Amino acid sequence: MPVGPAERALIDAALEARTRSYAPYSKFHVGAALLLRDGRIVTGTNVENVSYGLTVCAERHAIAAAVGAGAKPGDVVSVAIVALAEGPTPPCGACRQVLAEFMSPDAHVLMHNLRDQQTVTQTLGELLPSAFLSFAR
Repeated sequence: MPVGPAERALIDAALEARTRSYAPYSKFHVGAALLLRDGRIVTGTNVENVSYGLTVCAERHAIAAAVGAGAKPGDVVSVAIVALAEGPTPPCGACRQVLAEFMSPDAHVLMHNLRDQQTVTQTLGELLPSAFLSFAR
């Protein structure tokens, strides 16, 4: 999928969110931005804790912010994730499952790597082919 103006805006929002990351232990700063069905962009960043299990990933932070802004399941059209790594940084398993609660399997996940400025795009269904889905949908 080519990176057009809408995708670039989403990546830029994730890049800005990354600047507010709290990662004193790993030094691995991540920003995420969600495009909602109504056109709004909601961002999140990773927030680490000395007890690593309490760390919040950027993607789940963005979902929580979107829910706080009124988003419902199905309202997230796409997500961009920005990090500085050897290659694209896909969402962890927990984030994939949380994203599946709010995105369709054909929604785009843009993974932008600051090292080489490359963006890899996959669908959520490609990243999580056997999602555990709620019957409440």
